Amino acid sequence: MSIPLLDKFRNAYGNLDLMPLLTDEDLAQFGVEYGVEVMEELEQLLVDSVSGDSKILLSGHRGCGKSTLLAEVKRRLNKQFFILLFSISDMIEMSDVNHVNILFAIAVRLMEEAEAQNIEIPTKIQKQFHQWFAQQTEISSEEFKAEIESGFKLSTVLAWVKGALKTNATIRREIKQEFERNISDLVDTINIIASIIEIDQGRKIVVMVDDIDKLDLAEVRTIFSNHIKALFQPNFRIVMTIPIAALREVSLMAILQTETNDQIVQMSVSKLFQQGESRFEDSRPNTEVVENLQKILNKRIDNDLIEPEIWEHLILLSGGVLRELIRLTNQCCRICLRMIRRDLNDTNIKIDANVLAEAVNKISLDFDSRIGVSEIEILNQIGQSNHPFNPKDQGFLDLLHGLYILEYRNHRLWFDLHPIVRQLLRDKGVY
Repeated sequence: MSIPLLDKFRNAYGNLDLMPLLTDEDLAQFGVEYGVEVMEELEQLLVDSVSGDSKILLSGHRGCGKSTLLAEVKRRLNKQFFILLFSISDMIEMSDVNHVNILFAIAVRLMEEAEAQNIEIPTKIQKQFHQWFAQQTEISSEEFKAEIESGFKLSTVLAWVKGALKTNATIRREIKQEFERNISDLVDTINIIASIIEIDQGRKIVVMVDDIDKLDLAEVRTIFSNHIKALFQPNFRIVMTIPIAALREVSLMAILQTETNDQIVQMSVSKLFQQGESRFEDSRPNTEVVENLQKILNKRIDNDLIEPEIWEHLILLSGGVLRELIRLTNQCCRICLRMIRRDLNDTNIKIDANVLAEAVNKISLDFDSRIGVSEIEILNQIGQSNHPFNPKDQGFLDLLHGLYILEYRNHRLWFDLHPIVRQLLRDKGVY
């Protein structure tokens, strides 16, 4: 039996998925003009690269729209470049990402894309890759041998390799041990594959590696502080995402600026208030920003499912972070779906003040479970002054990485509390 209100909330709940807009269909259905200046900056760096192998870092809070923006840049420049965009989380277990398996993932994805585009990779290169992997895999050498003898289907091998790279920690360790001693062998293979693709397609390659910004800061620090030269060896343009907190570390930032030739693009959070205004309850937000964020919600949920006065509250509670706006509204839909199933005859259920309060409480508990006395001291400082005592303090960087603290920009850098965190501190009598 179809129940109209239930169906409408289920549809909205599906539309409010936290995944980025990667396909043309998703962009057409849900896309709203956003991050135009950042997109233009990325395009300029890619198109005007003098050397042709520029390395660019894209930074910003988790959920600020970087993945969607990369997909849009790919769509806009696809005729000019051969663009490969992939998430590192789709290729490798996130707790085990390192510079070697990032490069290995690039090699696998280039070969996979070449196969998909019917680009002929010389059999010698295919078999070298194939035989090396067979040598590293105890259980599959006979299977690989049989594959070669039966005609060698590269697509089958690549599918097997991708699965192993994602799920098999032993194989990831063997890859690291094999190539860490001589990373140039892996880079040479990558460059050969890239050259073949570029000649066949008549376009230069751009590889975009997304979701590196979702790694723990310690892992990011190791990858970029110790191995950035190896990571940036391939002879083509590369764009990688990086956590915003990594740019606050002075020594790491110096390395990143040097190795990228200062090609670091930062995607800002939508600024609902000017510096210091958010701490006052009678402050009014930037109308243009509110309207743009509401357009994003209007694409995903019907107007009649939300009480009119709740729209702005949802937006303000997001702090201007797209992910948080979608997450909070998604949580509201989950609550409403449960309410509808309790009473299928109630046709008046909407996202109202009570539903929003319950959703905020759920997210507030998630924040509260991970903060202690030292974190509260840092958060209180940010709430009072919009600046940390020590921007290099690991506690501050962790809170920035975890969206407890949000970074904003105008003529200078400043910070604010996530609105739900601010309310949490007020409830504790701290702020």
